[in-house]
Amino acid sequence: MNVVYWIVAGLLALFYLYAGTLKVIRSPDRLRPMMAWVDRIPLPALRALGTIEILGAIGLVLPPLTGIMPSLAMAAAIGFVLLQIGAIAVHVSGGDRRIALNIGLLTAAAAAAIIWPATAL
Repeated sequence: MNVVYWIVAGLLALFYLYAGTLKVIRSPDRLRPMMAWVDRIPLPALRALGTIEILGAIGLVLPPLTGIMPSLAMAAAIGFVLLQIGAIAVHVSGGDRRIALNIGLLTAAAAAAIIWPATAL
């Protein structure tokens, strides 16, 4: 289970680190081709979302790696589950039915949250 957690958590962390960094440093004009929904939220909320994604990515990996407060990894995984539920709601409410990536991320985050307690034993 330990290897499975690290694969899932590592892939999630890479994705969210990349996506969060883009949201923090790029302008909405440069994000629009990848993320059609950026015009529906204010810029400070977009930057905050990116920051949350970066911190969550760190939370998936760093606590278990260092052994300092490893339960934060489960909190980060649950946070990503909630984030993706909100993302799906934003996509669907805007008429965008392309939510396959969100469902995949939701599933991976849920798997990380379920696998983590078995790994921590």
